[in-house]
Amino acid sequence: MTRTAADILQQLHADDVRFLRLQFSDILGSVKNIEVPASQFEKALSGDVMFDGSAVQGFTRIEESDMLLRPDLSTFLVLPPFSAAEGERGRVARLICDVYLPDGTPFEGDPRFVLRRQVERAARMGFEFYCGPEPEFFLFERAANGDSTTVTHDKAGYFDLAPIDRGERIRREITNKLVEMGFEIEAAHHEVAPGQHEIDFRYADALKTADNIATFKFAVKRVALEYGLLASFLPKPVAGINGSGMHCHLSLFRNGQNAFYDERAEYGLSLTALHFIGGLLEHAPGLVAVTNPLVNSYKRLVPGFEAPINVAWSTSNRSAMIRVPAKRGNSTRAEFRLPDPSCNPYLALAVMLAAGLDGIEEKMEPPPAIQRNIYKMTVREKRHHRIRELPANLSEALEALERDEVMRETLGEHVLSNFVQAKRAEWVAYSAAVHQWELDQYLDLV
Repeated sequence: MTRTAADILQQLHADDVRFLRLQFSDILGSVKNIEVPASQFEKALSGDVMFDGSAVQGFTRIEESDMLLRPDLSTFLVLPPFSAAEGERGRVARLICDVYLPDGTPFEGDPRFVLRRQVERAARMGFEFYCGPEPEFFLFERAANGDSTTVTHDKAGYFDLAPIDRGERIRREITNKLVEMGFEIEAAHHEVAPGQHEIDFRYADALKTADNIATFKFAVKRVALEYGLLASFLPKPVAGINGSGMHCHLSLFRNGQNAFYDERAEYGLSLTALHFIGGLLEHAPGLVAVTNPLVNSYKRLVPGFEAPINVAWSTSNRSAMIRVPAKRGNSTRAEFRLPDPSCNPYLALAVMLAAGLDGIEEKMEPPPAIQRNIYKMTVREKRHHRIRELPANLSEALEALERDEVMRETLGEHVLSNFVQAKRAEWVAYSAAVHQWELDQYLDLV
């Protein structure tokens, strides 16, 4: 049922909601919000709340700063209290908003707008795009003064149980809060590294999935805070152990049927599926700057820790960047193992979809599937199988992004220029810093 502003206003009063958060995302993926009291609910629901865009990363210059928040009424949610004290101060609801200019046109720098354009492009081609993400995160102890540490909350490993897995209770609490917020949780478990966890929720259309990822990260961090812990989605917070990825299970549907499935074809994969995979492979070097946007992201993408380092696909092994799980029929999908949870989910899904659609439009044939461990292949073997390497660091990834015309068009000039400028500044700062490894390695020797 489609909700109206009147329906939501009635529920706000019925549930004694005292504050309404108008939520949006900046270009780097940080969730922002303006919170209004009950006296401003009608104004907020009408899309008349204005804010200063010049204060938000990558939005506008100060001389053109006024912007409007237009709520997507389908995202209305009364938030559960995350503490007893929070509940006593009055209930809080949220709406995720699209950003508009004062003249009523969508703001091209709004990440949600960037994703909407690609969803509309897919619709014109007759497709609906779905994604099921698998975000991983770490739980760390806090110091006595409340500062962050990288001391893991437990020493457990993959699928371990309590008492080795000390995160079992907090995972259940996170799951309970997510269920209260409307999530359909499919699985929750300890991951490979000490202190590392994964909670999987049901796939959805692209826009809802991006909204869900943002909400998920907020809920995980908020529950961890109540337990005196730090929840971090940093891709590689601790050297020598697995990093955190966000594998994305991607599929296209047409007229209610999975467009990736063809029971008569090799592997049960349609030409649409193969061309979509071909597009992801073709554009991987450019889109990785968006799906893996931190200096730290490329410390996860190294051999030996189950993260992809090569541009290849497979129907069986997990060393490939794209894996096609065994289920067929309406469950046919491509598992894109490249992204990490530090990305802006709106921009990341936009570039993934754009790459796949370009593959379909250009009929890009992927190289043969690789069914062996790519990590153990020689350079000559990789060359023979047309396997390229991903960019080795953020600087190389940004260069590849700027060379990729499809990715440039997908992001638009405003987002691209502001994103690249911010990320190049991060790279310059990182490159100029002196790190402990350099001191340990060289200080006494030179």
